[in-house]
Amino acid sequence: MSKITGLIKFKKEQVMALALGVIVAYAITAISLIGTAIGITYTGLQETALPLIVAITCFVSVLVAGFDASRKAENNGWLWGMIAGAAYAVVLICIIIWVSGGFVPDLRKLMLVVLAVLGGGVGGAVGINFKK
Repeated sequence: MSKITGLIKFKKEQVMALALGVIVAYAITAISLIGTAIGITYTGLQETALPLIVAITCFVSVLVAGFDASRKAENNGWLWGMIAGAAYAVVLICIIIWVSGGFVPDLRKLMLVVLAVLGGGVGGAVGINFKK
């Protein structure tokens, strides 16, 4: 038995909470980015603000994903949150590959993954303490 499987007991409801957390995170991301696109189109919002807006949106989204993923956990909420953040990052990288036709590793993408995992861990640590 590996250390990860020793730390986490995979239950169907926990995996569903993790998936739901990532879905909610992407809904938040989509709404925020659509709002940003509308803001850039119809207001004085500059495109130079886009990288910061995307980073903040992704961080808030993975906080929510980690929070949601850890609410059904018995323990190790931080770890469930980090898994949710990593899942968010993997899906995002797949979307980047699909949209751009390839993947070129760079510092921005690495920082996005690190922020996603850490943000998910923070959200998970908070979420485990807000159980129903």
